[in-house]
Amino acid sequence: HVQLVESGGGSVQAGGSLTLSCVASGYTYHTYCMGWFRQALGKEREGVAVIPSLGRSAVADFAKGRFTISKDNDKNTLYLNMDSLKPEDSAMYYCVAGPTSCPIYCRSGACAIGDLDYKGQGTQVTVS
Repeated sequence: HVQLVESGGGSVQAGGSLTLSCVASGYTYHTYCMGWFRQALGKEREGVAVIPSLGRSAVADFAKGRFTISKDNDKNTLYLNMDSLKPEDSAMYYCVAGPTSCPIYCRSGACAIGDLDYKGQGTQVTVS
């Protein structure tokens, strides 16, 4: 039973920082492609970042220079470090994982959302 549990969301002022965490269980963590997407109230889902089991990570253009995706295989944990937060970053942030394909794929600065095999419950980020 695959489970993804996010944490680390909260309310911050513009320019502040947050680090989101996603603890994974129930599968061979390091073999999966993992990523983050977000959804603001009343808006479409938006891919944020992806980190494959092998290969380079990628973030959407709106997050470049501000957000960093990383993972700790020993802790089965995915991270999204967010700096210089803006009000438009306010959204529910979701951790996703895919065993055979990446749930988030980035090309030319845009990150699209594919098949969401596994998704966490989300963690709310509010920037004022």
